[in-house]
Amino acid sequence: MKKKQEYLDILRKIKKEPQSSQRNLSKNLGMSLGKLNYCLNSLKKKGLIKIKNFKNNPNKMKYAYIITPKGITLKTKLTINFMKRKMNEYDELKKELNSN
Repeated sequence: MKKKQEYLDILRKIKKEPQSSQRNLSKNLGMSLGKLNYCLNSLKKKGLIKIKNFKNNPNKMKYAYIITPKGITLKTKLTINFMKRKMNEYDELKKELNSN
């Protein structure tokens, strides 16, 4: 479950900031650089993202992360599942408060 949430967080952040550096992504997501790198490589192997480098850029460390159609599908499913979980949690809390 935690891995799915991390993947969702990464996919959301990539969607917002596709040209963000791994260092900035890791900082914004609260992950270590090594963990983010591992997750990005995992997402790439699964065909959920593509990693493109800017060939003409003198700074060869610049990359863009592109969510593939398969990645968009997964992101949508994860978002729906996340929303369902949160709605269930809300309903449970509401029932608990009403029973007191």
